[in-house]
Amino acid sequence: MSDAVPEPSQEGPVEPAGHDPAAPAPLNVPRTPTGNAEVDAQLERLGDADHLATDGHIEVYEDVHRGLRDALTALDARPGPPAPSPSYDQRAPSPSYGTRS
Repeated sequence: MSDAVPEPSQEGPVEPAGHDPAAPAPLNVPRTPTGNAEVDAQLERLGDADHLATDGHIEVYEDVHRGLRDALTALDARPGPPAPSPSYDQRAPSPSYGTRS
């Protein structure tokens, strides 16, 4: 009988042949529509990152961020309700006010 213990393999885990860990892989993150066409288009644009290598993601993320920022800015630029007209009681005093003859 031998007291020798087999040495553990120095090789790492075995990867399947042809598997490239840097290759694009879809994240399959669900994108729920918001009802705002501009925002929904930007969310769909995120799906483009699924087909790019990791180093290409930043361009997509920056583009989506810019688009979302533009959509928010457009909300600020839209005209709101009209301002209320001045009340009749807030008339300016007549030019002769405070002068004595």
